[in-house]
Parts: sequence; structure tokens; C-alpha cells
Amino acid sequence: MQYPPEIAQTDKDIALTSSQQWALAHGLCLLVEGDKPNRAQHAPFTLFPTPFPKQAFNSALEVQTLFNQLYVSVASRPEWLESVVSELGSFDPDFTGKLLELHLKAKKAPGPRQRLTGGVFRSDYIVNSKDQIKQVEFNAVSVSFGALSSKVSALHRYLVRSGAYGIDYPLDSIPESPSLQKITESLAKMHKAYKKSSEDEEAAILVVVQPGERNIFDQRLIEFELFEKHGIVTHRVTLGEVKQKTQLVEGNILYHNDSGAEISVVYYRSGYAPGDYVSKEEWDARLMLECSYSIQCPSILTQLSGAKKIQQLLTEPSVIRKVAPRLTKAEIEKLSESFVAIHPFDDESPEGRHARTLAFDHPQNYVLKPQREGGGNNIYRDNIPGFLTQTPKSNWPAYILMELINPPKMNNEIVRDGEIISGEIVSELGVFGGALWDRDSGDLKFEDTCGWLLRSKMQSSDEGGVAAGFGCVDGVYLV
Repeated sequence: MQYPPEIAQTDKDIALTSSQQWALAHGLCLLVEGDKPNRAQHAPFTLFPTPFPKQAFNSALEVQTLFNQLYVSVASRPEWLESVVSELGSFDPDFTGKLLELHLKAKKAPGPRQRLTGGVFRSDYIVNSKDQIKQVEFNAVSVSFGALSSKVSALHRYLVRSGAYGIDYPLDSIPESPSLQKITESLAKMHKAYKKSSEDEEAAILVVVQPGERNIFDQRLIEFELFEKHGIVTHRVTLGEVKQKTQLVEGNILYHNDSGAEISVVYYRSGYAPGDYVSKEEWDARLMLECSYSIQCPSILTQLSGAKKIQQLLTEPSVIRKVAPRLTKAEIEKLSESFVAIHPFDDESPEGRHARTLAFDHPQNYVLKPQREGGGNNIYRDNIPGFLTQTPKSNWPAYILMELINPPKMNNEIVRDGEIISGEIVSELGVFGGALWDRDSGDLKFEDTCGWLLRSKMQSSDEGGVAAGFGCVDGVYLV
């Protein structure tokens, strides 16, 4: 199909101006880089919603409930998960190993333990050449753009309804993502499930953030929605501020010092990368929060369930049957339909040795992934052999080798800093999920599908992080 549509230059100028002003007026923004917290710019976005196969879109939404259940089950199998992560920790002792160490310390800590644990997840997909969704990764900590995804889909609907494009789109083919509302509702349910130490206490949610966060509006929109729709107050701290701004008292109850509020939920929008732990102070803070009676969103164990090695193991139906025995054969088959080939990268198994051969003989078909979250960590295609040559073989088992997904070609126009960048793009659909469960029994208190996010990047860019400058937020045009 011809895309994006050809429109008159006057109409494009109107759409460009209107879209930027709408974005600034509605919080579709990032902070400007620098030390001034009062300057914003619009987040990068596509001028037009991107065509996306309707059947694939619906499949991604439908399977999210199964992924919620699967990862809740994984996080509720501590012995199995600890065993897998322990091996990974030997290759990454300064991060994965340290997180596992904190988890084990928290398990042995004195005082009451909170049995409820929460998660806000995002499962990311690329559509292949057959219009089938294929999973890129499952994110279990600090998932972003739940708020901005609602905003960009609303922006595209506004441009259609206001006639700014100068052409007609079928409005029901440009759905508005409910992710802002749904993620907020999930956090509110966690908050309400928390049993306060006294009915007289005021409870609040603690949001753990990065210093100098540019993607602050994506976070604050959720916080404002929590307050305006649910009457729930939030308090923001960095890991480095935790010991100064909060305290643990008898019963492992966590309080926010300035407000005196009892903390119901610790909601992480940081803590997913080594750079979040610049000193012992941040590690001690994470342990303190993990030991508290507050509901963790997520706990360290849940965060570790999102490791790429776990994703690789879960491509085996036998592993799913072991860790999630409540899932039926049909449900496991439904999950497996979204998987691509993911290989271990060890030297002990036949699969790992085969993967090493593939990485050198056919690197153009693969991406090499470490366990760590965040953009910029993956090694793509022909860069793989050179990277491996420079990496000690003893560290190779810390990686997994994943088959690259080849999406259909599509063009669009990205608006960044007021300028239009045109060209071939690759789009990635993320589906949000929320869940609360009993960490000991694995019993679900609730789970929900919480909307979607479409991110797009120019074909020439391998990474897609919006705040990191690689990509943009996008909206779906169902076809």
C-alpha cells in the first residue's frame, strides 16, 4: 500500500504544527536535556499512525493474559529461578549476581514478609513477513511509555477528527490505547490490597526513579491519574535518596519521612540497569525496600524473571509445563506461536555449541543479547563475530542468540524536534499487563491486559529506545 498518504503541503504544515502543539498541551513530552526541570519538548512521534495487521494486533492482546500467568508462575518458583539466575550471576556478578544476592538476603531478613507482590509488564513483538506476531522480549521491571502511548493514539485520532490531514481515515481503525488508565488501575488495586498497620494511617505509593529522568511525563501522568481518579498520593525518590527520605520501623513497615505516609506499594521506574546502582548506597536502598512490608512492583525475583535466559528457556514447552503447570496444552501452544528460535550460548550443550557456529557463519540472521535491560546492549548481525572475538569465551554463556525477525517494509514520517524525518521504519508493538499475586502460593489476585504501545524507528537504527534517542512513539492504523 502507498504509505504514508500523499497530502498537500499546506495540509502537512497544518498537521505538523497542530500535532506539536497538541503534544505540548497534553503531556506527550520529554524534559529537555540539561539541569533545568522546567523545560520540555515534545517526544518524538510519527506524523501518521502506522498500518498494522488487525489480526496480529488482536492476537497480541489476546495472548497477554497467558504471558501474565506464565511470568507470575515463573516468579512463584523461587528454587528454579534462583538456580537459573545463579549460573547467570557467575558471568555478571556486579549486576545479575548482586540482585540475586539481595533477594537471598531479603528472604532471610527478620520480621514479617509481605506475601503479595505485583508486576506491571510489557511483552514486545515485531510482525514478521507473514503478518504473525513474534516476541522480541518480555519486560518485567520499569516498563515505560504506558502514558505516552495513550497520548499519541489520542493525538492521531485528534488529527483525523479535526481534519488536519486533509484526508479521511476510518476512525475505528485508529484505536486509543487505554494503557494510562489500565496501568493506573493496576497500581490502585495493589494499593488497596495492602493492609495498613492501622486504619488511622495514611498510605501512599513510593515511585523509585532515576536522577535526571527525561521521561518524567510518562511517569507523572500515571501519578496524576492515581491521585485524580483514585485519591492515591505518590512520593518520588531515587535509590540514592531512599535512606534519607524513608525509614523502616517495627514490623518492617515503610514510611515516607516528610509526609509520614505508610508506603503501600514500591513502584520501580528505575533499578533495571547497572547505572542505577552507582555505589553501595543504592544497593543497600534496594535491599531495604525489598525487606519492607510494602508490596513490591516488582520484587527482585520478579525482575529477574525477565532475564533473557529465562525467555530462552521458556521457548521449550517442557519448561513451561514445569514452571506453569496450570496452563493447558492449548494455552502453551498459543504462547509458543509467538516465539522465534532463541539459542543458549554455552559450550556444554549441543544447542549452545551450535549457536556459536551460527553466530560466526550466519551472523546476519541473529541478534546477540545479554541479560541486562535498557537500550543499547544488544549486538546485531555482522557486528556479532567481532564482538565475540573481543569478549572472553568464559563470558559467552551470559548471552543468548536470537533469530532476527524480518518485518514487512513500511514508510512513515517521524516528527523530532519540530522536523520531519521520512523513510522506511520498523515498528514494535508492546502489550502491557498488570498482576498481583501471592508470592508463596502463586495464586493470582488479579491480572489484566493494560493496553498497548507502538514504537517505531528508522530501518537504519537497530535500537528503539525513545528516551534514549533511537525511536519514537507511534499509533496503530489497523488494516
